[in-house]
Amino acid sequence: MRHQVAGRHLNRPTGHRMALYRNLVKDLLRHGRIQTTLAKAKESKGLADKIITYGKKGTLSHRRRALAFVNDKDVIEKVFGELRERYAERSGGYTRVLKLGPRQGDGAPMAILELVE
Repeated sequence: MRHQVAGRHLNRPTGHRMALYRNLVKDLLRHGRIQTTLAKAKESKGLADKIITYGKKGTLSHRRRALAFVNDKDVIEKVFGELRERYAERSGGYTRVLKLGPRQGDGAPMAILELVE
């Protein structure tokens, strides 16, 4: 039975998978838009929304939680500064997933993960 086994494993060990998610979220917050596979985009969406919510709350505890996940002070400054102001009136849904066609090499479904304006 699969009780309390949520999320996609993406054929990776846990450490590799978490490092992948950290890098995807960090690049999304830095650049505002990334292109990746659909499965990776769907998994990273919730994690990025959680980091932006930490930025909106703005306490020291939330800053430390965000920094523990992202590990990049410049990105955290952007989240707790620019993105906090941009999404002050928005109550969730900070990212969107746009589907693209299949990838040329292996046919994997591709998507764009971007921050909503």
